[in-house]
Amino acid sequence: MSAQPAEPSAQTGAQAVVANAIDPARRPDVLLRVRRDEGHEISAWWMIGAFVGVSAAVIVLLSFVPGGA
Repeated sequence: MSAQPAEPSAQTGAQAVVANAIDPARRPDVLLRVRRDEGHEISAWWMIGAFVGVSAAVIVLLSFVPGGA
């Protein structure tokens, strides 16, 4: 009895999954996620500005809480 490998099938399960895969950024159930082209990434300054804005809003809202020092 010889130990020769079996003939490879035309398509394995992994190849079928990859062939039928959809881009996660394009799924209808994913909100606020967009796949952008190369060179069209969001600027880091938007994230820095959002952080500063949210932090300022939290500080302002917390100033209305009574009992603070």
